[in-house]
Amino acid sequence: MNEHTKNEIKSWTKSICIALGVAFVVRTFLFAPYIVEGASMEPTLHNQEKIFVNKLNVADNFKRGEIVIIKGKEVNYVKRIIGLPGDTIEMKKDQLYINGVLFEESYLSQNRKEAEQMGSLLTGDFGPEIVPENNYFVMGDNRLHSMDSRNGLGYIQEETIVGKPEFVFLPFTQIRNVK
Repeated sequence: MNEHTKNEIKSWTKSICIALGVAFVVRTFLFAPYIVEGASMEPTLHNQEKIFVNKLNVADNFKRGEIVIIKGKEVNYVKRIIGLPGDTIEMKKDQLYINGVLFEESYLSQNRKEAEQMGSLLTGDFGPEIVPENNYFVMGDNRLHSMDSRNGLGYIQEETIVGKPEFVFLPFTQIRNVK
């Protein structure tokens, strides 16, 4: 093997190692693909949609209404933050009260209509309950079909939040930002 071929192999090996290293860092610390599993966030996110999750802003303070990815023991969950640490949460007759103030959930309009057509409330009454420090109260948008802080997940510890979905990238016909 001549010197030029050896240099070419070294150059390619170095480039491949750098590319793999950058890909590892990006996937581990910045962005990661995620598959939505289940109907708990419909119509905002649909079963089997593929989303990019921004892991970089996890250290930020989370805001009420943001959608987050939560690391579970066996599976991850996609939910919306409803209650922040210290908030008092209460649901009465399909109306959400946070710290005694009615909170509008415009993202529920379609699901609320479907529940009314079935003669049901979208979200059963609960509370008041106070969200512990360093924890969040989360719910899915499709409340009739969502396991969340009300019924199984309990309060979500801040360190279990993996990131925030930025956009749907598959299927191609549904590419959009996640709001």
